[in-house]
Amino acid sequence: MVDVSQHNLVPEHTILDEDDVEEVLTEYDIDRTDLPKIERLDPASPDGAEVGDVVKIVRDSRTTDEAVVYRLVVE
Repeated sequence: MVDVSQHNLVPEHTILDEDDVEEVLTEYDIDRTDLPKIERLDPASPDGAEVGDVVKIVRDSRTTDEAVVYRLVVE
């Protein structure tokens, strides 16, 4: 079976620790539930992602070199 998370077109997905999550939420003045969602079983989700975790996704961008987005892991 192919591991989709290792494909070169899938951007880097990283689970944030709680300190980093708090910094992001404070920076954007939002609650955790305001973040866009990603399913726990999504093939691109990092191994070990649990419901309630926040995932940082770093994508290549033509205009800013890289774009960072955050997703809340849901069931």
